[in-house]
Amino acid sequence: MISKVYLLIAVISLFNQFIYAGESKPVVITLSDIRLTFKLNKNGSPQYTVDFKNQPVIKPSLLGFHINDSTHLDKNFQIIKMDSSMVDVTWKPVWGEVSQIRNHYKQFTVHLIQNAKPSFLINIIFRVFEDGVGFRYEFPLQPHLTYFIVNDELTQFNLTGDHKTFWIPGDYDSNEYEYTTSRLSKVDNSKIKLISFGTRERSEPDKYAVQTPLMMKTDAGLYINIHEAALVNYPSMQLHVNKSAHSLTSDLVPDAIGNKAYLRTPAKTPWRTIIVSDKATDILASKMILNLNEPSTIKNTSWIKPMKYIGVWWELQTGLRSWTYSNHLDSLSEDGELVPHGHHGANTANVKRYIDFASKNDIPGLLVEGWNTGWEEWIFNWNGGHYDFVTPYPDFDVKAIESYAKKKDVQMIMHNETAADASTYDIQMDTAFQFMNKYGYKAVKTGYVGNIIPRGEHHDGQWMINHYIRSIEKASDHHIMIDIHEPVRPTGLSRTYPNFMACEAARGNEWHAFSTGNAVDHETILPFTRLMGGPMDYTPGIFKLRNYAKDHPERQMHSTLAKQLALYVTMYSPLQMAADLPENYEAHMDAFQFIKDVAVDWDDTKIVEAEPGDYITIARKEKGKNNWFVGTITDENSRTSTIPLSFLDAGKKYIAVIYGDGDNANWKNNPEAYKIEKYIVTNSSALKLKLAEGGGAAVSIMPATADQIKQLKVYP
Repeated sequence: MISKVYLLIAVISLFNQFIYAGESKPVVITLSDIRLTFKLNKNGSPQYTVDFKNQPVIKPSLLGFHINDSTHLDKNFQIIKMDSSMVDVTWKPVWGEVSQIRNHYKQFTVHLIQNAKPSFLINIIFRVFEDGVGFRYEFPLQPHLTYFIVNDELTQFNLTGDHKTFWIPGDYDSNEYEYTTSRLSKVDNSKIKLISFGTRERSEPDKYAVQTPLMMKTDAGLYINIHEAALVNYPSMQLHVNKSAHSLTSDLVPDAIGNKAYLRTPAKTPWRTIIVSDKATDILASKMILNLNEPSTIKNTSWIKPMKYIGVWWELQTGLRSWTYSNHLDSLSEDGELVPHGHHGANTANVKRYIDFASKNDIPGLLVEGWNTGWEEWIFNWNGGHYDFVTPYPDFDVKAIESYAKKKDVQMIMHNETAADASTYDIQMDTAFQFMNKYGYKAVKTGYVGNIIPRGEHHDGQWMINHYIRSIEKASDHHIMIDIHEPVRPTGLSRTYPNFMACEAARGNEWHAFSTGNAVDHETILPFTRLMGGPMDYTPGIFKLRNYAKDHPERQMHSTLAKQLALYVTMYSPLQMAADLPENYEAHMDAFQFIKDVAVDWDDTKIVEAEPGDYITIARKEKGKNNWFVGTITDENSRTSTIPLSFLDAGKKYIAVIYGDGDNANWKNNPEAYKIEKYIVTNSSALKLKLAEGGGAAVSIMPATADQIKQLKVYP
């Protein structure tokens, strides 16, 4: 590790005397183009501003809390002391988009005491990076504040205007919404149908609340992203929109009785993050959220291995087969026993078929859903407690599948769907992970579809935040990698827990199977929103783009086949699924070659071009090799993407295989039209790729052999 830590200013103290009382002089911290200003206003209220290249980004905004029903920690503060330091270190992630990350910031901590009886202490820590600002609150150990309840966090983000905003509703239990693009003043989710689980009543969130990461663009061309980092022992932060004032206020997810958090001093909140640039590409390149998380807690990480996988999954989503072993309504024998109806997907023969395909095509992993008993009860019973995570259906031979997969060198991936019964999963976690260890499962996909049990808790509330972390830690104890579905959106915790490989926490590709699907521009927005906090298990790679859903011939992917390939590069994840059925890949093995070749772990990443809601082009270098992969996608508009290959080594020749949209391709009318071209390229080449409406292109670039140099044309 390369490490440089400079202490700028030692603790400033006047022997416990207040250095400021009431309104204070502004303190200014600047790094590169970012400037943070902090002060206490005339009411003794803490406030901050953020500027970029001398342009205001966040106008004077207040900070504080309401706690214990009647205590207001938002005014009458005095400054006890201030600390400041600078850090410049480089660290190496276990896996990621780059092989090393620079963590460069100036830190400013203000220690406050409230001029009241009793007096309360609170610290506010600011970190100023070259691409933004992070800040958090600390509650020191103190005699008058030990255990307390957070009623509201009062953090403000006062904006400079009515910005263009990419948003989804502030739902306490789901992130799986299509994005709305509008002015901030037009945010109103009261007309958006909230995602419902069953028939139970659910909490109605603030109709003017939106979820983070929130992406905005100003009329002056600034890009602003607001999120949080290191979400631990605290509810997730949504943002309430004050439309007339163009202001955002933190809106924490409550528990069943309306409280937001339960804390014991010493305590600290997650970081509130503001990333800003005049280039959209800089937003995607930012590593600030990762840098605000703690280093890895796992000392030996040799067992953590990124990989691609296929799954007994898409055929379940599209209705071709079932998660359930029996048809609960009409397949009962005379003695009341459930009778197999022949549509159960997780049967031994079918699983072996997938193992054969994975082995033949060098796909390391296989996920199988619907293997364990309880799916019939889940569908018809919302009371929980019906999964035990170790009992397979009669037609799923655990031992035989383990042996067959091992012989074929395929790694089985466990599936633990909890049906949102987190309390039961807490009890059975040890048993579940011991079962995985026994049968050789190195990774698990967990799920939380439904209303959380215990009743009244929410997917994004403090109780569940702690549950997710318990599952990650328990998985680590058993050397299991984990992929969580239906969780809170990530906040960079994969740095602290590198076995936390990916999660869902957004509207994935699967929505094309059981609904009208995702908007054509969906994947051009997600990297600026959901993926800012961590990798997403988006499940790309669908090749049969129409007529795939049983009983719903009208459903289709809002994508071309070439765009599905490009998503393996633009939608980052160290776990990437080849989501379609083996037979659909076998019909297009020339295109499937890109899925076989593309890496999942990277030494370097170049954000070539990007505009939220319109297009994205990304190039990535495979870890440990001199292979590059490029993905470029567009929205509903066709466009030409120009990709300079200046990132290639000088003086070397490469073979570029371009998987592009066909000349007459179109996401709606001709989505499966594609063409594959091969050329010799160098670092002076610039690819010009025509993308169809809703289309894309994927490119593999590998060192060329002498024969290839002789046989192939040089790119024009």
